[in-house]
Amino acid sequence: MFDLKDLYQEVIVDHNRSPRNFGQMENPDRTLEGFNPLCGDRLTLYVKLQDQQIDEISFDGSGCAISVASASLMTDAMNGKTINEAEEIFENFHILVTSDGEDADLDKLGKLAALAGVREYPTRVKCATLCWHTLHSILEGDDEVISTE
Repeated sequence: MFDLKDLYQEVIVDHNRSPRNFGQMENPDRTLEGFNPLCGDRLTLYVKLQDQQIDEISFDGSGCAISVASASLMTDAMNGKTINEAEEIFENFHILVTSDGEDADLDKLGKLAALAGVREYPTRVKCATLCWHTLHSILEGDDEVISTE
């Protein structure tokens, strides 16, 4: 029977093999690097904002399958979102992968809910959240490299 674990694996494989919004953006408004020393994941996030809304978002770098898939899913989900909507999704995603997930609003997460399976692998949570913390820092106006350590 197809269950959430199967969906988790399928989503990770799909978005790792064919990451969406992958590549350096020309003339971004904001750019920030993220690094996970435990796994070696390294990414750069590029964002164009217009009227407090994410007009365009992309990433490049290298990392494990979970890190790449999470960045791909996140950039898909964040295109067109306001900064407030993006922060709300960030909070829901963080709850989803760092707790039992009961308090996460799955309706607001959509396809991102498939990454709930990462909480079954505690050492991989940092891989999945690297891009999210990097985006959160960009939206807060931070400009220092983000590290999961």
